[in-house]
Amino acid sequence: MASGLVFNIQRYALHDGPGIRTTVFLKGCPLSCAWCHNPESLRPVPEIMAVESHCIVCGECRAVCPAAAGGDGPLASRVDGCVTCGACTDACPTGTRQVVGEELTVEAVLEKVLKDRDFYHESGGGMTISGGEPLAQAGFTKELLTACREAGVHTALDTTGMGRIEDLREAAGLADLVLSDLKAFDETLHTRLTGVSNRRILENMRELDAMGCDYWVRIPIVPGMNDGAEDLARSAAFIGGLNHARELCLLPFHRAGMQKFERLGI
Repeated sequence: MASGLVFNIQRYALHDGPGIRTTVFLKGCPLSCAWCHNPESLRPVPEIMAVESHCIVCGECRAVCPAAAGGDGPLASRVDGCVTCGACTDACPTGTRQVVGEELTVEAVLEKVLKDRDFYHESGGGMTISGGEPLAQAGFTKELLTACREAGVHTALDTTGMGRIEDLREAAGLADLVLSDLKAFDETLHTRLTGVSNRRILENMRELDAMGCDYWVRIPIVPGMNDGAEDLARSAAFIGGLNHARELCLLPFHRAGMQKFERLGI
């Protein structure tokens, strides 16, 4: 059974598809959006996150850290040579330091998802697999979608569209709904804002449409970045030419991720 690197399992999620949902967030993303609200999802490895407002400056983390190079007081969020051994998190008496990212089997995730099965049934909800980018852990994503389908749980795949087209076809074919992101239409603008071209993303969205998938297009609206009238008009024209996009969601920008960057030492 496949295992995946998961950084959060959010119960009672209301914005990741229809109804009440449990959203499984995977680590690892090929994009680096300037406004990312889950920066702990970017790197495909476990990381240390430090909530400095909880710190009592006891220095226990430094005392047990094999990478600490002398000094006193608490460790910085990011330590050179850190191997994420977890010694500092175990020693921290206040939970200031946390390991973000845990290898979980499909079975372990499914067990958590099924706890809210009654809510899914009553609300028309289910499980959404998100990230990061689920296609970056394609094997785990496909096995989890299959397991949920066999358990009678509605599934949604939340993707940036940045992945191999073969993986997208297979994962989308296993999901009841696909949430497909479009960050910007102009390639130069998209590259500047996310670090990657959107050519594959647009190709994959066309592929979803050709498959006849049930999918939504979601556009985050970030003031001063991707909210220009010309680019939005081009996005609208592109989406208008699709045959099977069932819904267009404009997502309002929020600053929830700002503190996370600090806590990760980024």
